[in-house]
Amino acid sequence: MARVSWKAVGTGFAGGVVVGLIVWSQQTHRDRYNLFSSSAWRRLAALGHIDGETSARNVVLLRDYVAWERSPALRRRGERLLRRMEQSLV
Repeated sequence: MARVSWKAVGTGFAGGVVVGLIVWSQQTHRDRYNLFSSSAWRRLAALGHIDGETSARNVVLLRDYVAWERSPALRRRGERLLRRMEQSLV
């Protein structure tokens, strides 16, 4: 039976976490343009990306999105983001 090197296991785990974070970051950055996608997952990812970027442009975009969104849960999330952005820009 081979001995397990806990250092190698820990390094592999940490590397996997880093790669996962990089892939998630790239995915959400790419999906910011999918706010009006037919996929609810892509819209959720786009909202996550927009959440970190407060701007007047995103306020206008979120107003359009909230009026368009069919899913009650995603609409509520969009409304919360919109209120928070509007308050921070005042």
